[in-house]
Amino acid sequence: MRASRALSVIAAVLAASGFILLAAVFAASAPPADPPEHIRFVDITRAAGIHFVHNSGTFGKKYLPETLGPGVAFIDYNNDGWQDLFFVNGTGWPGEPGRVTTPALYRNNHDGTFTDVTKQTGLDIPMYGLGVAVGDYDNDGYDDLFVTAYGQSHLFHNNGNGTFTDVTKKAGLWGPHELSTSAAWVDIDRDGRLDLLVANYVQWTPQTDLYCTMDGVHKSFCTPESYPGASLRLWHNNGDGTFTDETKKSGLSDPTSKSLGIAILDANQDGWPDIAVSNDTQPNKLYINNRNGTFTEKGIPEGIAYSEDGVARAGMGIDAIDYNRSGYPSLLVTNFSNQMIALYQNQQNGLFVDVAPTSSIGRTSLLTLGFGCFFFDYDLDGWPDIYVADGHLDPAIEAIQHRVHYAEPPHLYRNIDGKSFVDEAAEVGSEFDKPRVARGAAYGDINNDGAPDIVITTNNGPAQLFLNEGATNHALRIKLVGTRSNRDGIGSVVWVQSNTTSQKQVLRSGSSYLSSSELVLTFGLGTSTKATVIEIHWPSGAVTKLNDVNSDQILTVREGSGIIHGEPFRKRA
Repeated sequence: MRASRALSVIAAVLAASGFILLAAVFAASAPPADPPEHIRFVDITRAAGIHFVHNSGTFGKKYLPETLGPGVAFIDYNNDGWQDLFFVNGTGWPGEPGRVTTPALYRNNHDGTFTDVTKQTGLDIPMYGLGVAVGDYDNDGYDDLFVTAYGQSHLFHNNGNGTFTDVTKKAGLWGPHELSTSAAWVDIDRDGRLDLLVANYVQWTPQTDLYCTMDGVHKSFCTPESYPGASLRLWHNNGDGTFTDETKKSGLSDPTSKSLGIAILDANQDGWPDIAVSNDTQPNKLYINNRNGTFTEKGIPEGIAYSEDGVARAGMGIDAIDYNRSGYPSLLVTNFSNQMIALYQNQQNGLFVDVAPTSSIGRTSLLTLGFGCFFFDYDLDGWPDIYVADGHLDPAIEAIQHRVHYAEPPHLYRNIDGKSFVDEAAEVGSEFDKPRVARGAAYGDINNDGAPDIVITTNNGPAQLFLNEGATNHALRIKLVGTRSNRDGIGSVVWVQSNTTSQKQVLRSGSSYLSSSELVLTFGLGTSTKATVIEIHWPSGAVTKLNDVNSDQILTVREGSGIIHGEPFRKRA
């Protein structure tokens, strides 16, 4: 994160490309289609009973981890068919003044409200938490939680009775103590068991904290360039409740990385999960799966490592999806202010091209600092849209760069046709567009009406929950139950065709920034009242095919059995 270099970076960009880049950014903004004026994102935080406030532990010394903020996750922890909410939290620094705080779990009451059940579920454990990943690592039918942290990360096993047990030591995950950020569950070798990927930021401790300043007088937060990097870590699932560190064996060891985000995608469409990592002031990485437990890093040759002018940007959040119906996933990466969001479009030939500089995405994100981000179809028209949570690092930034602000509004890019986007954040509600110091972000359908809702966290501030109201298009939601594959069906490829759309999504863990969205796939169908064909390719190689499925319901599909349950959507507001 490079506040001190932001102006020099943008100057270098303009110098390298003359007026061509800037002209392209403004000229390529396609005229917007008619906006879905009926859709609003309504702040229901207080009405829903959510009162979580993040504790960064700040006490004046401006330690580096205090800038990172917390993640958030949607998880149906009690298998009642309703999405619950888990908030990661920091705590006070040892030996320093500050509050002792814990993560928080809120149970969905099915009526638009939530109840804090942290203590009764056994999750009230103080830690300097950062990120979270949701997945059923032991295939017992209940989703578990992995919480990343500064120091010791934690694996919480879901006992299936409304409680969790910290099994970190028992699972072989105790140590090494690191500054871990995002994480993702993924079946690397397609053996039916979820393995664990953990991103690590830099080598930092309170004892090695450095003095940095932006104005030459006051201490500021140091950039990651001040500290050595740290490698991504791969924990292989042994199938007996334990994990083995296979980072070096897999080819993922790289101590130069300074990683904040992980996205799982099948970049080359060979049926095996690949890994994209967003790095802060270091080149982004793209690890291609060699199908034998090892990976080859191809970030540079495939075009996602740097910006168009060859700069390693300050990458924060990341996500992947086939947003233009090409059949291949593209990548979204949020970056520092004066660096633009990156939208790496998959060219289907082993190369990605950043199309953001020639779109409205580049122009409107130039001055903002993005963290949490994801693709989701908020208007259910069949085209994946983009949400980006924004917020800077230090309140002093406004005195140094007058056009850059500490609290920033989000971006909500509506996908028009797979080629152009329009930022509709200011059109969907005044509270939604309010500037904040945002960090984590995730989506999930909290009221089972088929329209995805949004939860965000802010650094050292309150969380906010936004309800998606007014969507009129049809949709299908699909929950997978693996048998030969992992129980969650993570890694499954789902095709949905109707008389107006043909879409493909992969059920993925990770993505965004420190956060986890729901493990349910939502397909917007526009005006179509049924899906003519649904085809599910499971990680095991099995294929499930369904024909003429009515829209506006959530389907539970079991590998080898087909549809085992269907529930109509609740009436929308």
